[in-house]
Amino acid sequence: MSAGDGDQDFLAEALPAFVSEAREQCDALEQLLLELEAAPDDRDLLDALFRCAHTVKGSAGIFGLERVVGFTHHVETLLDKVREGQLALTPELGTLLLRCNDAIRELVATTSDAGAAQVDAAVLGELVAALQAAAAAPQAGSATPVSNAAQPAAGLRRWHLWAEFGADTFRNGLDPLAVLNYVQGQGTIARVQLDVEAIPPLAQLDPESCHLALELILDSAATRQEIESAFSFVREDCALHIVEPGASVADHIALIRALPQSPRLGDILVSVGAITRAQLTQALQLQAQAQDRGELPRLGEILHEQSGLSPRVVAAALEKQSSRREAAAGPGDEHRFIRVQADRLDAVINLLGELVTAGAGAALLARETRQGALIEANDQIGRLIEEIRAGTLQLRMVPIGEAFSRFRRVVRDTASELGKEVTLEIVGGETELDKSMVERIADPLMHLVRNALDHGLEPAAERLASGKPAMGHLTLSAAHEAGSVTIRIRDDGRGIRRDKVLERAWDRGLLARGVVPPDAELHKLIFEPGFSTAEKVTNLSGRGVGMDVVRRNIESLRGSVAIESSEGRGSTIEIRLPLTLALIDGFLVAVGPSKFIFPLDAVVEVIEGQASAMAEDASGRGTFELRGRLLPVVNLRCLYGLESPPPARGSIVVLQAGGRRFGVLVDTLLGQHQTVIKPLGRMFRSLRGMAGSSILGNGEIALIFDAASLGQMTVELPDRTAQAVRPVSPVEAAKPAPALNSEGRV
Repeated sequence: MSAGDGDQDFLAEALPAFVSEAREQCDALEQLLLELEAAPDDRDLLDALFRCAHTVKGSAGIFGLERVVGFTHHVETLLDKVREGQLALTPELGTLLLRCNDAIRELVATTSDAGAAQVDAAVLGELVAALQAAAAAPQAGSATPVSNAAQPAAGLRRWHLWAEFGADTFRNGLDPLAVLNYVQGQGTIARVQLDVEAIPPLAQLDPESCHLALELILDSAATRQEIESAFSFVREDCALHIVEPGASVADHIALIRALPQSPRLGDILVSVGAITRAQLTQALQLQAQAQDRGELPRLGEILHEQSGLSPRVVAAALEKQSSRREAAAGPGDEHRFIRVQADRLDAVINLLGELVTAGAGAALLARETRQGALIEANDQIGRLIEEIRAGTLQLRMVPIGEAFSRFRRVVRDTASELGKEVTLEIVGGETELDKSMVERIADPLMHLVRNALDHGLEPAAERLASGKPAMGHLTLSAAHEAGSVTIRIRDDGRGIRRDKVLERAWDRGLLARGVVPPDAELHKLIFEPGFSTAEKVTNLSGRGVGMDVVRRNIESLRGSVAIESSEGRGSTIEIRLPLTLALIDGFLVAVGPSKFIFPLDAVVEVIEGQASAMAEDASGRGTFELRGRLLPVVNLRCLYGLESPPPARGSIVVLQAGGRRFGVLVDTLLGQHQTVIKPLGRMFRSLRGMAGSSILGNGEIALIFDAASLGQMTVELPDRTAQAVRPVSPVEAAKPAPALNSEGRV
């Protein structure tokens, strides 16, 4: 195989990694643009924005993706002007850049997916023309002079030079000192500043290598060409920067970036001639006096007021200062991360599940042998498996803020389409959730956010008429609660109209005419198939398609969804999800020969030997007096028709889920159990109250309860259920849940 073939094979293997990284950069670019709408002058955000585009362009060039490189180059050019303060990031420019980012994402997609639709050349041409027109706009402040240092002697001008000699300067027979003597002959060197940080420690110093880097302030009547001629013999071994008198802001910024990292802001500004040492001393004195008065002014602000120093020059100096801190801190976080393919991690999780099952079987056999040493060894293995389990599952945990951040663009575009003013607040984005869960909850969240924008939040005129601010408020929040994750979508809109929901439910036969259930039951009707209270069908909603699918998709994740609403004040949709879909800590019980598992985080307490004190009806539902309060209890034997004689002394397991507390009557308590969750077969998917199954150490099958669903069954009474909500037929219940597309529709 030729070297060229080897390069092609390498590029083909590395292309998926480029596509993945490019998509991440596009996501980051989009989020930065949205954040900059609130802070358009934030230098850190502008720099990060430019780096995203530059990274995509550079990586695409390695793979010869000319369309990506060519288009991104125009975006990069515009972003550079914005970063340097030559263009203002207006809302119109932000919209253009968001459209360009979408085009980059589509161009990247075509490189990896042969079936992906090609990006229309006319669309790209239109965007390129818009980018060029924006970049050609008048440059703000490009010729603004910067306050110079103290004036040199009459007839002389002050030049600032930065020279960094190459490591091979000595080996090439060149003498930097001779060059400096020649420069001194052209005028007076007012100051020389050596970059001592460029010199390595003595133990690592190579005496044959040159480590000389210095800054010069030269007062001279010479021209730029004459000064440059002093370095003519060393130009190939010297990086030279010259800033002439009356230089522009851009010239000083370029020199600041070429300077060594300085620990102090003032020293950087003095070095490039942006201010004099006297101006710096005066500014520091003013800052100290203000601090004595309890104020905290920034040095850059004082210099701007006292000497007219450009804020852009201050920002460049701060960037240089921060880069020194980052270098001193050592390798960044990016050096502590590695990329792992998701399928490899999934394979490890599956093997871990098998290991947990095998470990439980080995522990069971060890107990049967009654050999102390063997039991102790298996206990040690069990503890190690538990640590491996916790650590491995942590690898798949990601902040849910990654999913939330996608909705900034959705809210911006949808609100614009609807003619509404909406601000999005994200709370608890650091809350961690299983990556597979985050991916599967994205589409239901998309549908709920769009519904809140379309149905919940009112137009500005309607809000003002009702005494509300013109701008609506939408909040996405997440938090850990009782071993699960709670996600809330809250808006301050019009809320749910009870009269409309009731009328539609009566018309569709979901409720008997005249029956008015409690709010909690009424709100559940919104999740019924085909249910909608919209007056007209829009591009976003009104067809009654989606909310039932949202509920099914959330329940397929062993989660639950509920609605709270106050008419005229807004609504909150609450989603509860388990932390992971792979393994959980469970509490094992038995009813006759059948084994069941409750999620351990839902177990509140256990009441042993008190089953006889429970009053129950023929359906298996009853109550138990617990510390002066009636606790609803369900008998699993009656609920699922288990054919086994009841024990003389049963126990009640008290669970809490979905905001309610209830009890479950069981025969035997078998204790805590590490549970590997397996999906239920097609035959059992319609079985209410179940979330999955697990294989025990002895090979038996145990069903895993969905605590929230079981709690709902516990408090439901047959007569109320028949009146309030139309029963679901076994055929409907057995139908698989349809998937949601990217717009949250079926």
